[in-house]
Amino acid sequence: MRRALITALVVTAAFLCGASPASAHPMPHSVVLLDVHETSVTAHLQLPAGDLELARQGEPISAYLAAHIRPVTTDGRAWTVTIGDLTVGRAEQTSTGPYQEVVAAATLTPPPGGDIRHFIFSYDVIVHQVVTHTVLVSVRQDWAAGRVEPDAVQVGTIAIDNRTMTVPALDVNLAHGSTWSGVVAMVKLGGGHILAGTDHLLFLLILLLPAPLLAAGGRWRGPAGTRAAAGRIGRTTLAFTAGHSVALALSALTHLDIPAWPVEAFIAASILIGALHAVRPIFPGREAVVAGIFGLGHGMAFSFTLAEMQLSTGRLALSLFGFNLGIELVQLALVALVLPALVVVARTRIGPGFRIAGATVTGVAASGWLVARLGYPNPVAAAADGVGAHTTPLLLVLTATTLTALIWMLAGLRTRSVRRCASSGVASG
Repeated sequence: MRRALITALVVTAAFLCGASPASAHPMPHSVVLLDVHETSVTAHLQLPAGDLELARQGEPISAYLAAHIRPVTTDGRAWTVTIGDLTVGRAEQTSTGPYQEVVAAATLTPPPGGDIRHFIFSYDVIVHQVVTHTVLVSVRQDWAAGRVEPDAVQVGTIAIDNRTMTVPALDVNLAHGSTWSGVVAMVKLGGGHILAGTDHLLFLLILLLPAPLLAAGGRWRGPAGTRAAAGRIGRTTLAFTAGHSVALALSALTHLDIPAWPVEAFIAASILIGALHAVRPIFPGREAVVAGIFGLGHGMAFSFTLAEMQLSTGRLALSLFGFNLGIELVQLALVALVLPALVVVARTRIGPGFRIAGATVTGVAASGWLVARLGYPNPVAAAADGVGAHTTPLLLVLTATTLTALIWMLAGLRTRSVRRCASSGVASG
């Protein structure tokens, strides 16, 4: 008996030791991302394929998901669940290796009178069979709460209760939402989009670079008057605003399905043309017209951001207003920031060198973007994108340039004033 017991213990220990590497290997968890709309919630499911196969036991995936996703109102009334398209791909989580993942979308619609912002999320996909499985539930988009950025905020975790061996439902309470929160968030998103979109920023700046100059004989000559330069800069900025505002509204409200790459390539080409114009005048005096035309392409690019949100018509109209307002506020601030520098530098000996250097750097970046957006990745485009991820240094450079230009201008005015006083003193003497 003793020998048999010892043998059994040794076999058990050997089995456990041999199984420990596999059992200790972390298993991937599921992810549920909620997009909260005006009348429904879209749940984006990211499910480990292996665990899903084990849990559904041959049942069709759509039917299985519909049976195990059961949101209800706080008073117990069932929501309607509609399963959308399914795709399979590769995924990798921090604590696991690569694995196959099933991605699905479920539309959750409350009954009449149901609160879209507070519901009980009864969900046990995979968890009811794989007791070690965990589901992370996060809100990715919630316009009424001012959440329009892509970063998700976790609202809870779903896992089996080891004491009762049941899967408790998750109480999803998104608190109060308002139209004001949504509009303010869109203003911030628009402002952030123009700052993060280095290509949009460079296009505007490169068109403004030669604005304080007069063209003659196919070259940029002397500086224009301050009033003429300010007027040209103002018209160019307003035309660009009008162009992208019209395109943004049309493409967003009519739900135009435009491929992204031709629009992005068009934007890169517009920056390259602007850089060439800054070196040699291609369309002198017509910068506003060109800015308006090219602004149409930039507006289509902006519309991709709004299209991803799947907003209702009313919220989309308010979002267009807020998004555009954010863009314009940042553009006006940037124009006010660079206007003094452009006017002053154009009147100095370093003006031509400053213009050529700025146009060259911009042209190189635009060429890299154009090639990359036509399907040929390259280090120039990657470097330009890297700079775009850090707009603070660019803003600091613009600020320093403007301050230097203002100091230079004030010093020049003071010198001329002293000379005039000295001349008046000599004349009176």
